[in-house]
Amino acid sequence: MATSPCSSSGFSSSSSSGLGADAGLEIRTRSVEQTLVPLVSQITTLINHKDKPKRSDKTLQAIQRVGQAVNLAVGRFVTVGEAIANENHELKEEMSVACIEARRAGETIAQLTDVASLDHPESDSHITIFTDKTGVVKAARLLLSSVTKVLVLADRIVIKQIITSRNKVLATMEQLEKVSSFQEFVQIFSQFGNEMVEFAHLTGDRQNDLKDEKKKARMAASRAVLEKCTMMLLTASKTCLRHPDCESARINKDGVFHRMRLALEQVIEIVTDSRPNGESEMPAISIYSGIKEFKLHHNCVITNSEGTAAFLFQNKVEGLRENLYFLSKENLSTMLEVILEHTEDFTDSAYTSHEHREHILELSKQAKMELEQLVSVWMQAQNQKTKDLMEDLEVAILKTCQCMNELKREVHSAATSLAADLLKYHTDHMVLKALKITGVEGNLEAVAEYTCKLSEQKEQLVEMCRLLRHVSGTEPLEITCIHAEDTFQVTGPQIISAAETLALHPSSKIAKENLEVFCEAWESQLSDMSVLLREINDVFEGRRGEKRVYLSLPRPGKHNANLKALKPVKLDTEEQAKIAKLGLELHLLTSDVDSETEKWEDQENEIVQHGQGMSSMAYSMYLFTRGEGLLKTTQDLFHQAEIFATEGTKLAAALQAFSDQVHSDDKPLLLLEAEKLMAMCKQLQITAKASVQGKSATFTKVDACILKTRNVMTLLCQLLPLCCKLLRKNKAGNVCLKPAPPWREDRIRTGSNGHTAERRTETFGIKSLEHHVTNMTFLESK
Repeated sequence: MATSPCSSSGFSSSSSSGLGADAGLEIRTRSVEQTLVPLVSQITTLINHKDKPKRSDKTLQAIQRVGQAVNLAVGRFVTVGEAIANENHELKEEMSVACIEARRAGETIAQLTDVASLDHPESDSHITIFTDKTGVVKAARLLLSSVTKVLVLADRIVIKQIITSRNKVLATMEQLEKVSSFQEFVQIFSQFGNEMVEFAHLTGDRQNDLKDEKKKARMAASRAVLEKCTMMLLTASKTCLRHPDCESARINKDGVFHRMRLALEQVIEIVTDSRPNGESEMPAISIYSGIKEFKLHHNCVITNSEGTAAFLFQNKVEGLRENLYFLSKENLSTMLEVILEHTEDFTDSAYTSHEHREHILELSKQAKMELEQLVSVWMQAQNQKTKDLMEDLEVAILKTCQCMNELKREVHSAATSLAADLLKYHTDHMVLKALKITGVEGNLEAVAEYTCKLSEQKEQLVEMCRLLRHVSGTEPLEITCIHAEDTFQVTGPQIISAAETLALHPSSKIAKENLEVFCEAWESQLSDMSVLLREINDVFEGRRGEKRVYLSLPRPGKHNANLKALKPVKLDTEEQAKIAKLGLELHLLTSDVDSETEKWEDQENEIVQHGQGMSSMAYSMYLFTRGEGLLKTTQDLFHQAEIFATEGTKLAAALQAFSDQVHSDDKPLLLLEAEKLMAMCKQLQITAKASVQGKSATFTKVDACILKTRNVMTLLCQLLPLCCKLLRKNKAGNVCLKPAPPWREDRIRTGSNGHTAERRTETFGIKSLEHHVTNMTFLESK
């Protein structure tokens, strides 16, 4: 289905003028959509000019300048498009046709707006925008269609790059599977590492650019698998080479290769928007997605499109207030049956508490009764709309909705309380520790005993993920739950095979290292579950909490094209793994800081504002460790670290000011913490500004910056609750903190001065075209 190029950013205003994009073009990325926005805006200004009997010279000159600006920018745009066509022969014909159409449309608009030198621009002897408005609309429509086509074709080149990169990775993986010597393996794995880094950057950019949040979540899940599996592949392959006759080592290695291939395949499915062998998408399997097929009719308004089955059912019921005939009683009954069928996953689960099970069953029974009563009154109201019947209908609607709300709360409580208990119970990782110890001892019986316990733990965690999926509230979180379930399902048996290998070869250092890597992956997934649980609770409680990414870099299309591109430093696999671990810790700390800032009554408080700003910046640095977000190069990261340190220094100053208003007993502690924060931020600033050369030194600096940022965030987690407590204690006094968020000023200031390094692969395609379309915005509507 085609998507309007600027459906939410100005395109609707042009629809009244007859503008529209090629119906056969679907725009799936933000970069293409946003690149079209200025062009749509400029043409809309041209089309919607006010027809006045008398036109001043200033108006005529403005119209002519707009027409000329559009034509010149289109000319430059087309030149870039033609260069792309020459470099990519498979797109040359389509691109050339689109470029010719765009050039012709631009020239037509320039001719029709050439009115400034005419004494009577509305004269029939000279066709202009005043005498042939239909011609301008046609030219504008052709221009939008052809420019969109050029952009979409350029986007195909980005897709081609990702596919080419994937193919290189697959080819090298096949070589790695067949190697028989360490020397050959090391050589090929080095190449494989570089190819994976390139693939990570390309797919990270694509993930950020996707418009569809569901696809974004699937891409993130696939990339997370590849990121973790790269280190697993290294140790599993080395173990297999060291112990070629060991069956458990071979099973372990094969599992890693298989999982990586599946993840690579899913990335290509997302990028190309296709499924293997023409398969259709899997049917809905959760309360949220299972109900999505039931669309509300135009008489029923949804205030929040992202909810559970109970929520959508409730909106259907509430829609009866507006229209008694917009759906059938069978439709409503079927919807309730779907919801109650899914609640059986909770009532049948061995891990649901007796209390939750009883409450869910009671509420399910009550929901059926309330619906029966509602249908009875509803049918009567259709035949006779008396005041009493309408009042009875209102009461029935309220009681049904109240019951569904209680059921929704109960299943949410059942899933999240189970998750919280399990995550708390397994934080000590006792089974993993026991497997490592018994493996090194070569105690096969003990290893077998603990592998059974790990299998039980895996079943508990898999069930936890399935129940959380039902109450996730949004499709991206639902996909994250599915990814977590798959990770536990796969990683559990891989830990077991790695432990068995170590038990068979207890003196093998590589077998020991291999088990460590798989255990770390398990522990990492448990940490991720804590973050996921918090996000699910945030959605349920209405704190949607989309993490703001701190934009200390120029936005795409706004940068100076003459800036010299910095060459990004690529990290090898082991370096990336180390940075990724630090990044995960940073992610957890940003969640903790966000939770603390939400506890403050005054969200405009200066301490809160600084804390939120620092959390946002730390989150950007976390995204960098995953190859995502706006920080593309190490230079971007260092610049972000500097801004973060500056923000921390401002927070320290605010704390010192705040200390003047607290009780004398509390003042020394607060001042001590403020001084500690000031010192840590100065150290981070020195590290970020330090000049380094060479890959090894650059990695050391990256590691130090993220480590020191993590330490500052750890201190911030302690400071925020302390300040909140002291503020409440001194609430009777004056509030010293002003609602002026200086980090917002930094964001604007640095947004115009930052440097974004564009890689070689970005010198053609969307980014280069973006710049030329942006030039069309120089003249605003008057």
